[in-house]
Amino acid sequence: MTLENQLIKKTFYETFLKADEKNPVRVLGEAFLAGYKDETADISTIRFAQGEVYFHNKDYEAAIFKWENTHNDLEPWAKKNIADCYYELGQLSTAEEIYKSIDTESSVLQSEVALQLFSIYIDQGRLEKADQVIKKALSFNPDYPNVTDIARAFFEKHKDWKSAIELAVNEAIRTESHHWFDILKTYAEQGLTTTFEPHYYSKCLVVLYEVDQTRFEQLVQALWNSYKNERSYFSWLREFNHIFLNIDVNRQRHWEYLPKLYQETYFELIDGKYLLKELAEIIPNILTNWIKIIDHSHALFASAAVLAWSERFPSSISPEVVNDAENLIFNSLNETDGLECSLTLFDSIVKWAEAQHVDPGYRFRWIIRELVDFQAHHLLVAGTSGNGKSTFINSVLGENILTAPTSSVIVFKGDDETDIRKISDEEISTFSSFHEFQEAVDRRLNKAFVNTIIEFSFPSPILQENGLVLIDTPGISDRNRMEGTLKYLHFADSLLFVLDANDPFTEKEQEILMQIRECAPNLPIHFLLNKIDEIYNEQEAASIVEDTRARVRAYFPEAQVFAYSSHVRSRKQQNDLAAFLKKLNKPIDEDDRIEKILIFIRKLIRHLLDKRVKMENTLVDLIKWNEEMATKLSGTINQLTDLKDEKALVITKTFHKVLEEIRSDLSENIPKILQGCSDIIQEDSDFRKIHLELNDEMNRRVHAYVNDKVLPELYRSLQEWILTANDELKHCQSFLDEISDGFNALYGEERLKLNCDFEVLDDWRRDADRMTSSVQIDKINIVLRRTPYQILLKSAGRLFGTFQQNNAMLYNKYKQFVENQDYLDVTESIMNKLLLPFELFEKSLERDISIFFRNPFTVLNYTVEETKKEINDKEKELEKMRSNPQKFRDPLTLFEIKLRQYEWITTSTKGVPQV
Repeated sequence: MTLENQLIKKTFYETFLKADEKNPVRVLGEAFLAGYKDETADISTIRFAQGEVYFHNKDYEAAIFKWENTHNDLEPWAKKNIADCYYELGQLSTAEEIYKSIDTESSVLQSEVALQLFSIYIDQGRLEKADQVIKKALSFNPDYPNVTDIARAFFEKHKDWKSAIELAVNEAIRTESHHWFDILKTYAEQGLTTTFEPHYYSKCLVVLYEVDQTRFEQLVQALWNSYKNERSYFSWLREFNHIFLNIDVNRQRHWEYLPKLYQETYFELIDGKYLLKELAEIIPNILTNWIKIIDHSHALFASAAVLAWSERFPSSISPEVVNDAENLIFNSLNETDGLECSLTLFDSIVKWAEAQHVDPGYRFRWIIRELVDFQAHHLLVAGTSGNGKSTFINSVLGENILTAPTSSVIVFKGDDETDIRKISDEEISTFSSFHEFQEAVDRRLNKAFVNTIIEFSFPSPILQENGLVLIDTPGISDRNRMEGTLKYLHFADSLLFVLDANDPFTEKEQEILMQIRECAPNLPIHFLLNKIDEIYNEQEAASIVEDTRARVRAYFPEAQVFAYSSHVRSRKQQNDLAAFLKKLNKPIDEDDRIEKILIFIRKLIRHLLDKRVKMENTLVDLIKWNEEMATKLSGTINQLTDLKDEKALVITKTFHKVLEEIRSDLSENIPKILQGCSDIIQEDSDFRKIHLELNDEMNRRVHAYVNDKVLPELYRSLQEWILTANDELKHCQSFLDEISDGFNALYGEERLKLNCDFEVLDDWRRDADRMTSSVQIDKINIVLRRTPYQILLKSAGRLFGTFQQNNAMLYNKYKQFVENQDYLDVTESIMNKLLLPFELFEKSLERDISIFFRNPFTVLNYTVEETKKEINDKEKELEKMRSNPQKFRDPLTLFEIKLRQYEWITTSTKGVPQV
C-alpha cells in the first residue's frame, strides 16, 4: 500500500508495528517517549500516527491535540485529519474552515479535501457550493478514484443534465472509454442532449468512430432522433453530415441504422414542409453520405434520390456521386411497393394543396382512382372528324348514344345501373336525363371541355364481358384540336385509331399518329378500318385492307388492323369485333399503370402551379374590379345625395306653394268677413253691448269660414301635393331599382336592395288628415282691443246708448268703424295660429325625405365599406403571395423531385437507363 493510500485511510501508524504486533498504543507510546528523550528525533511523525489511532477509537479530542502538534511534512494531512474530526463531531463550519485553509501541492490531498468539502456542502444543503467544489475536483484531477462517479451521481440526482452531459462528453473524449459513450447514448435516448447545440458533440463522435464504429452508429442514431423535433434539427443535420463527409467510410461495412435514418430523413425533408433555401446546403450532403454507406443490393432509393436531386440541381452533388448512383440503380433489388409510394405521394400533394386553399380538383382524384382498377382495360378511341368514330362507338355499345360531334371526353363503362356523371376540376355532378347529357356533349352547342370528363356507366355486355372501358375523345379536325386526345393518352392502356376506308392512313393522320407516338411512345396503337361497306366490291375492299395493313405496319409493326362497317349488323362481324377487342385486352401491367399514375401526378403538379398563377391573376382582377365597384358605388351615393336634395327642394317648394295659396286666400277673405259683420249693427241695437255682439259674431264667422271652406280646400290641396310627392318618390324608387339591377347583374347575385321607406307618405297622409280636421280657434279680441278709437266707441256706447235719440249717431259711427277697418293685424294673428302646424310640418319635410332615402344610403355605404374591406383583404393576400412565392412553389418542386425519384425507380425495374 502506498503512503498516500495510508494517509487517506489513516493507517500510517501501521508502519511502526511489527507483523504480529496487536497494541499500537503501547508501541507508539514507547516510540514517543524514546523520541522525546532523544532531542534530535522527529516526534511529529509519531504524534501523527498516534492521532490516527485515537481517531479510529473515536477519541477525537486526543487526535486533534496530537495533530495540532504535527509540524513536519505531514502537517497538511494533519490539518485535513483535524477537519475530519470536526466533521465527525458535527462541527461542519469549523471543519469547512480548516479544509479551506489547507495549502498543499499534493493532487491527492487536494482531491480528498474537495471530496470532504463536497460532503459538507451536501449535508448543509448548499448545493451550489457542492456543485462548484465537485467541478473543481474534476478539473484538476479527473482520474482520482470515484470522483467522476460521485460527480455523475450528484448531477443526475439533482437533474443537472447540462453538467452530467458535459461530464460524459469530456470523459468520453479523454478516456475513450465505452462506459462514457454508453452513458452519453443513454442521455440522448432520454432526449436530454438537446441542451447543447449539435456541434458540441462533433469531437466526441470523431473519437468514437475511431474507437468503436458500432457504438458510433448507435450514438448517432440516438442524437439524430433526439434533435428531430427540435429547432436545432437542421443544425444537427449540417454538423453531422459535415463530419461524416470527412470520415473515411464506405459501404463495405454493414451499417445497421444510418441507411434507414437517411432514408426517413430525406423523405421527411422533401415532403413539402420546408423551403428549398433551407434544404439547399443539407440535402446534397445527406444524399452523398447516404449513398456511400448503402449496400449495393439495397441502393435503389438512395441512388434514385441522388439522380432526381442532381437533375433538378445539377451542380449540387459531385459527378462522382452521381455516376456512382447511376451504376447502382440498375443493380439494386426493387423491394419497393411502387403503387403504394405513388398513391402516398398523390395523397401528400392533395393534402398539401388543400392546406394551401388550392383545390386540386375532382378530376385528378377520379383519374387516379380509375388507374388503380387493374381489372379494367382502358381503350381510347380516336380519329379525325368524319371517319365515323361516333357511329362505330354506338355500334359497339348497341345504343344510339352519340348523336352529334362531341365536345368532351366520354368514358363508357359497363355497370348494372345507368349513371351519367360529369367530372370537372370544380365538382362531380350527375345528369338528370339522357337529353341533358346529349346537350352537354354536343359540340355544336358547347365549346370543347378538355378539363371535363363524362362518365357514362350503363349495362353493356361487350364492355362487361371483355373488361373494357371505352374512352371517346372529340374528333380531330386539325393539329390544334388534338388537346382532348393528347391530354388523356396516358389514361389509356391502348389506342384504337379509326380510319376511313375510302381514304385510309392519310398524311394528316400519319402526322397525328406521330405526335401521339411522341407523347406516349409505349402506348399500343391499333386501327379500325371503318366504312368498309362503302367500297364497291369485296375484291377492292380486301385490297384496301391489305394495303392499309402494310402501310400501317411500316410505322407500327405490332399494330392490329380490323375492317369494320358500322352500318352492317351481321353476327359474324360482331363476333369478329368481340374477338378483336378481346385480343387487344391484354393483362394490365402494374408497372405501366404506376408509370401512368406518376404521369398524372406530374400533370397535377403543373395544374397546381398554373392554378396558383390563375389565383394571383384572379386576385389582381378582383382588386381592380372591386376598386371599380367602389368608385361606382361612391358615385351612386353622390348621385343619390343630389337626388335627395333635389326631391327635398321640389316637394318642400310644392308644399310651400300650397301654404302660400291658403295664406293669400285668408289675407283676402278674413278682412271681408270681418267688415261684413257690420250688417248686425242696427239703429235699434243696444250700443252698450254692441261691441260684445260684434266680437262674438266676427269670431263665429271666421271660425265657420275656416272650417267650412279653408280646411276642406287645404285638405284637397294637400292630397294633391301628396300624390305629386308620391309620383316624385316612386320615380326615385324606380331609379334606385334600376341601379340595384345594374349592380346585382355585375355582382351576379341579389346583393343590393335599395328599398326606400314609403311609410313616410303614410305619415304625411295621417298628418294631413289631422291638421285639416275641424279646428277650434281661440276667440280673438277683434273689437275689444284697447285701441284709442275702440275705447272711445265703447265709452260712447255706454254713455249715449241709454238715450234713444243718440242711436242714429252711434249706428253710423259703429257701421263706419267696422266697414273701414283693414283688420291686418287680426288676419295675421288668425293665419299664424291656423297655419302654425303646417309650417312646422314644412320644416320637418327635409328630415322625412332623408328618412325616405335612409335605407338606400345605409345599404350603399355598407357595401362601399365591405368592398373596401374586400379590396384590403385581397391586397394583403396578393402581397403575401407575391412576397413569398417560394412558400408555394418550393413544396411543389420537392414533390416533383420525389416524383422523379419514383420515375427512376420505375424505370430501373425495366433495366433501361434513362437518357
